[in-house]
Amino acid sequence: MDQVLQQFRDRIASASASGTALRIRGNGTKDWYGQELNGEVLDTTVFSGIVAYDPTELVITARAGTTLREIGKALAEKKQMLAFEPPRFDGLATIGGIVASGLSGPRRQAVGSVRDFVLGTVLMDGKGEVLNFGGQVMKNVAGYDVSRLLTGSLGTLGLLLEVSVKVLPRPFAQYSLQFAMSQEEALHHLNVWGGQPLPLSASCWVNGHLYVRLSGAQAAVDAAIAKMGGAELPQAEAFWDSVREQEHEFFQAVPAGLWRLSVPTTAKPLSLPGEQMIEWGGAQRWLKTSADAATIRAAATAVGGHATLHRGGDKSVGVFQPLAPAVARIHRNLKNTFDPAGVFNPRRMYTDF
Repeated sequence: MDQVLQQFRDRIASASASGTALRIRGNGTKDWYGQELNGEVLDTTVFSGIVAYDPTELVITARAGTTLREIGKALAEKKQMLAFEPPRFDGLATIGGIVASGLSGPRRQAVGSVRDFVLGTVLMDGKGEVLNFGGQVMKNVAGYDVSRLLTGSLGTLGLLLEVSVKVLPRPFAQYSLQFAMSQEEALHHLNVWGGQPLPLSASCWVNGHLYVRLSGAQAAVDAAIAKMGGAELPQAEAFWDSVREQEHEFFQAVPAGLWRLSVPTTAKPLSLPGEQMIEWGGAQRWLKTSADAATIRAAATAVGGHATLHRGGDKSVGVFQPLAPAVARIHRNLKNTFDPAGVFNPRRMYTDF
């Protein structure tokens, strides 16, 4: 792998000298995410493999180009999992791409996001230097947590080489319920249930129905079923997979634009045109709409949230919520520090850096 690292250094040095942009890419499963693509591909799949896995410590360390198929297979043998349920995209998504994109799945409402599980990273910066951040244990996180800063940065700060991630045991029991109810009723129930000691691990409201997943000890799951009522959701695993992989019928045919709104769970139904799907106890609201970006972002901001153009639509409006001037200045300073020549995924997040 030392030879691969040297190849990376040479590519970065050459790009910095010539001012050529580099597009960091694994298997390309998220090429659609973010602003328009540009630059020469820097392939991370040549740097792959599980470096260390200690089931007793609940930590796995893998090179950035390692696929979730390989990681999932290793974890399954020990009955463990990536608890934040990242979309696997046929297992071809890489661990580096998952951290760089920051995408989490249905279980995020119960356990936290990708950022909450990243313990450490190894990064090659714009000077070709290898930098180590964090570690392989939770207590090793101190001071400015750069590893979590890199999560969701879309490769704009450097080339991820290795990632150490906390894993969790698979639940002993799992059961899913479904209820016919309006969006307002669903949000009310989710907030009531969210304040009770129920083993809720996922929720989704779509097409007039609320679906919830219960995970944990068998006794806890059984008690929750008796308390909550509802009907059993048949083929539950396939349903939650379709939500996680964005293959549910809701995600099909999105010519106008698919928006992801992050709002407080207590926010009332948003009066916006189009179809909605609600996840994460009410905190994530998907919206298929032809409404303009200003209207959508104003609605999200009004309740204390923000909006991202997830897929499709007109990216010239900005995929991510515009930054406040002071925050934008911090982002530019970070970019200049880690990538002084500006070669890594330029304009992938914001068009001005």
